[in-house]
Amino acid sequence: MDTTLQIREGKTSLGIEFGSTRIKAVVIDETCKPIATGAYDWENRLENGNWTYALADIRTGLQSCYAKLCANLQKNFGIVPQRFASIGISAMMHGYLAFGNSGELLTPFRTWRNTTTEQASRELTQAFAFHIPQRWSIAHLYQAILNGEEHLSRLEFLTTLAGYVHWQLTGEKVLGIGDASGMFPIGETGNYHPKMLEIFAEMIKTRAYPWQLPNVLPKIIPAGETAGTLTEQGAKLLDPTGTLQAGIPFCPPEGDAQTGMVATNTIAPRTGNVSAGTSIFAMAVLEHSLAAVHEEIDLVTTPCGSPVAMVHCNNCTTDLDAWVKLFGGFLKTLGVEISKPVLYDKLYEAALSGAENGGGLLSYNYYSGEHITGITQGRPMLVRAPESDFTVQNLMRTLVYSCLATLKIGMDILLKEENVQLDTILAHGGLFKSPITGQSFLAAALETPVMLMDSAGEGGAWGIALLAAYQARNNKAETLTEFLNTRVFAQMAGTTLSPLQKDVDGFRAFMVQYQDGLSVEKHASVLNLR
Repeated sequence: MDTTLQIREGKTSLGIEFGSTRIKAVVIDETCKPIATGAYDWENRLENGNWTYALADIRTGLQSCYAKLCANLQKNFGIVPQRFASIGISAMMHGYLAFGNSGELLTPFRTWRNTTTEQASRELTQAFAFHIPQRWSIAHLYQAILNGEEHLSRLEFLTTLAGYVHWQLTGEKVLGIGDASGMFPIGETGNYHPKMLEIFAEMIKTRAYPWQLPNVLPKIIPAGETAGTLTEQGAKLLDPTGTLQAGIPFCPPEGDAQTGMVATNTIAPRTGNVSAGTSIFAMAVLEHSLAAVHEEIDLVTTPCGSPVAMVHCNNCTTDLDAWVKLFGGFLKTLGVEISKPVLYDKLYEAALSGAENGGGLLSYNYYSGEHITGITQGRPMLVRAPESDFTVQNLMRTLVYSCLATLKIGMDILLKEENVQLDTILAHGGLFKSPITGQSFLAAALETPVMLMDSAGEGGAWGIALLAAYQARNNKAETLTEFLNTRVFAQMAGTTLSPLQKDVDGFRAFMVQYQDGLSVEKHASVLNLR
């Protein structure tokens, strides 16, 4: 069917993902290829010691990225859609969005980036015999309980960012299983773990709250099922022009980790992917349970509910971006105008010719705390000796190495101690937009080949659009794996880079210095800098 006709007849699918620095909308046709995008840049703010976004920013970003998408469709196809076959919402996982019985936000949104729940994380991990990271929703809730926060007496609903946006558009308080697995552990039946729910209830029974945890958590909806329809109010929220019609079905809202898995077709056992942007995380689909509980490794699920080992690091490209901005600002003072993509490409190219070990430079990219290395507050830091080879090439290689270093610590546990086997590791995200550099350095860090698909740049917004298209097919006999393999990725091309031994040796040498210098970073993290 002609693309314009598909748009007119509502045969396309829409995915919207709320990332850390960008909200992106993608429309795909019936062959699952993107035909239009729209984006809105935003930033989280550190307010009163809390990394947060305002609800008004969420609304503005949602409407803006959708309006840009419609403008793109109007320009290229001469039509603005009135309907879609299905819509999906995705967002950063975890965090704490707590609401009262009138739908009011009880406390500012606490994002995944906060590292203020150490006591809750430790106590819950011990009680459950299951690692509960600081960024998980249940850790935020329990820390609020330990802190005696007043708003808990009025708690009615707890959700994630994707769950919140989905709720505003459909009126349904639901989540996909992958996003839900970052709120509270999942049991064998595909719902919240019943034994751990009992343990939690026992832990807080003396508090006498007027709610029970199962009643405030979102309902879990399986992939492929309908998770609600666009309401009249939701249609006006998404498209204030009134063009978009109500009644469009939605797939279950999912987390960015899960949409990244879909976008790289890594939802089957022995597959894995690395997503690198503001944060960096690796997902490895497991064949069997891990032998031990590790603070560095989280257990979540695929959108189908299969177990996944996740190594999540709060910090990735933010410090690297700051350095690139610095170089760009210097060039402007010389009257040199260079586009942002070209600047990144040139600096990434410089990194390739740097010394394999970084030339004696050491960088910590911690804009926020980092649980894997025990850093409580962000203090980006660059360290060098007087005799270090301080060149642009070595600086850029060191900055990219720093993006991967904390991930390396967790992945070594997974791959070497737990002997998890991965046939394929795929990369996606902003770190890999410039060819070769990020991909080759990641291969050196993980000491394994890394593939970058031609579709990797579309990211999680494309992933949630694919989940929406899967829901729209409503084919109970077709699994998500079958759908992706036969209808999406059968002809998808990509490039695989194997690690060079000299880069592997260089990254190992860098990591020795990196881990030795963590005590300096920990000291810097407590300095009151103004």
